[in-house]
Amino acid sequence: MRLADRNRKHRHQISLSRQADLLRQAPEVSRIMSYSEISLHIENAVAVLTLNRPDKLNSMTGHMHDEIRSAIDEIEGVGVRAMVITGAGRGFCAGQDLADLDMSKDLSYTLERDFNPLVRWIKKAPFPVICAVNGVAAGAGANFALVCDIVLAGRSASFVQAFAKIGLIPDAGGTWSLTHLSGPARARGMAMLAEPVSADQALEWGLIWKVVEDDQLADEALSLARHLATQPTTAFARIKQAIEAATMNSFEDQLNMEAELQSASSNSHDFREGVQAFIEKRKPVFKGH
Repeated sequence: MRLADRNRKHRHQISLSRQADLLRQAPEVSRIMSYSEISLHIENAVAVLTLNRPDKLNSMTGHMHDEIRSAIDEIEGVGVRAMVITGAGRGFCAGQDLADLDMSKDLSYTLERDFNPLVRWIKKAPFPVICAVNGVAAGAGANFALVCDIVLAGRSASFVQAFAKIGLIPDAGGTWSLTHLSGPARARGMAMLAEPVSADQALEWGLIWKVVEDDQLADEALSLARHLATQPTTAFARIKQAIEAATMNSFEDQLNMEAELQSASSNSHDFREGVQAFIEKRKPVFKGH
């Protein structure tokens, strides 16, 4: 191993050690929930939710959505401060399992019952939600990923707006996310052509935050979640709120909103702790309030 590589590894070990020290100050919660189509692991204020139908590319069923709702109830009850969503096996999520659809009802029923509440929850979650996209993310699976706060993709990942192939439009927030993240020209192309967009192309177009090597994806996502869980998560919730509003607000409205949110932030424990730690030249210990 080259000296530079050894130094990088040493710095990485120091960083992880420091994160472990900080996580010990977080709520000590460690549990693995029992589900059939997902898995949920919660430890030290970090939740990892894994879609777990690998033989079906983690395509989503009504039962999977029921389990996700139960998992969200668990997450909200134990003080989670960061979350990772990923998929088991060779793909992230192939979207709706078409074999599970009730063809006697139109798709608005499935959207309003399952997908729309899920993506709304992610948008409003009071902590960062990280998506680790392993392999293909297609249809509603792609849009479920893109609504997350920070999206990491493995090098072999791809994003496919497959809806037009069966006479549909992008849903689960897809028309909104594609337009706001990449612009209307690219949104139209992705939606109408239904061609796979590689992880590197998604990064260039602003759809995702970062591309990592496939074998590093899980570790990087978990390391990032552990770091974020030690940070001022209430401020993160306000950041999410402000950025969401910025797509619709006028400049003046946004200035007013920033002042209002900053007022609340400046009266928090985490602001006082951050300033005091800066003055004392030490690492801050944030509590998320």
